[in-house]
Amino acid sequence: MEYIYAALLLHNAGKEVTEEGITAIMEAAGIAADKGRIKALISALGDVNIDEAMAQAQPAYAPAAAVAPVPTAMPAQAPPEAVETKKEEKKEKKEEEEKGEETGMEGLASLFGS
Repeated sequence: MEYIYAALLLHNAGKEVTEEGITAIMEAAGIAADKGRIKALISALGDVNIDEAMAQAQPAYAPAAAVAPVPTAMPAQAPPEAVETKKEEKKEKKEEEEKGEETGMEGLASLFGS
């Protein structure tokens, strides 16, 4: 894509789209230029009238008519009871996990005769 942008930049500046010009733009942007890609682009653009191609593409990129923004509803907040219930559920779940770990450790200790 950056190669096409370089070609469009050259065209917009009124300069001829050449391998040297694209290479110079790519290097100025800090991008390593691939000579093969540049040659392929120059070859592909050989029969293209860039002004015509841009004019045909223009309607697709034309800004849409201004539309007033529609206010969105604020998301409903959970009632405080629901928040507290979730906190309690998490706390209970954590306690169950801790008990499960303790039980597991007891089982391991019995394997070794402690």
